[in-house]
Amino acid sequence: MAERHIMIRDWRSTSGRHPRATDGALALATFAMGVLGSAVPPGSHAHLHVPDTLAVVTSAVGAACLFLHRDHPRLTTGLTTVCALVLALAGVQLNPLLQAPCLVSLFLLALRTDRRTARIGAGAATTTLLAASLAHEPAFPWGAFVIGMISWTLLPGAVGDAVRSNTEYLAAAEARAELAEHTREEEALRRVSEERIRMARELHDVVAHHIALAATQARTATYLMRHHPERAPEMMENLCDSTDEALRELRATVGLLRQRGDTDSPRDPAPGLAQLPDLLGSFERAGLSVDVTTEGHAQPLSPGVDLTAYRIIQEALTNVTKHARTASARVHLEYARSWVTITVADDGRPDAHGARPGRPSGYGLIGMQERAQSVGGRLQAGPRAEGGFTVTLGLPMHKTAQHPNPQEVPHQ
Repeated sequence: MAERHIMIRDWRSTSGRHPRATDGALALATFAMGVLGSAVPPGSHAHLHVPDTLAVVTSAVGAACLFLHRDHPRLTTGLTTVCALVLALAGVQLNPLLQAPCLVSLFLLALRTDRRTARIGAGAATTTLLAASLAHEPAFPWGAFVIGMISWTLLPGAVGDAVRSNTEYLAAAEARAELAEHTREEEALRRVSEERIRMARELHDVVAHHIALAATQARTATYLMRHHPERAPEMMENLCDSTDEALRELRATVGLLRQRGDTDSPRDPAPGLAQLPDLLGSFERAGLSVDVTTEGHAQPLSPGVDLTAYRIIQEALTNVTKHARTASARVHLEYARSWVTITVADDGRPDAHGARPGRPSGYGLIGMQERAQSVGGRLQAGPRAEGGFTVTLGLPMHKTAQHPNPQEVPHQ
């Protein structure tokens, strides 16, 4: 089957590159068959006789008409059928060789047009030639002649239709393969883009958090060196710890890009709520006291959701450190069925420029919202009426969890 497909494709490729040469060879072969058919005596096994002049002329005209089949397949079929009809009306007993131009045109008609047109052409040619041939007494039994005439006239159309269907099937298969390859390339590009966005968010959160803490600790250390020099070394040690932690997280995040077999690959698990005490400790060393409360039975989260919860808490508390004029904040975790609700709030006051406390700057809030949406959660953030800022995050325990009822995720 595969070899036949290759042969058909190679033949069509050669025909497409040299159309005139192909048509000339086809016409010459068809003319030769017509001349040979006119030299065969009907109904006997005698030796070949001299070809009939009329048969030679009609074979030549029919073969010449085949040059029109690429642009005018219907006209070609009509002209070659007329040539065969002239022979039948003149009393020449038709045979497949004498009808060669007509049969070849019926094959090409089925190959280059639709199935309905091919059937109409084959039916019209069969009916016309059969009726004209029966006007004269056939040289061999009538029944055999009728069956033979119908068979060899309808056969080329059936073969042409089969070849055309096979060609269309191959073209459709190639198109599907190309589409599948294109779809795989698009999917690969989409996954690469999503991974880049995810890595960019990770780097933003890590860098923003630790730089904010380091800046706060550096300012505090400067203040202590001026007014309480005995406490400055402790703050400088905290600053060193913060920068070391930043470097460790950066190595762990960028290390995800390493290839198999690379050395020094990160072995630490991705951050999650299990590392929340360490995160809060880093904020406490920067001067922000965080009170954590839990409601409901704590349940494990899927890795992606766990990392999202950790990063959003980290970003929200970093914003408190950077923008809110307060030394305290609250983190509340509420577990309800398949969802967990996380609330980060503070009682900060407006800064020197009159901005609302805790308000995320730049793309911080957008990044948190995108993180929440990427795992099927939702996030709300805004100032509180009594002062301060609140970030409320609702996350599924797993990415496949259904969206909660309104009562499961508290609204502000």
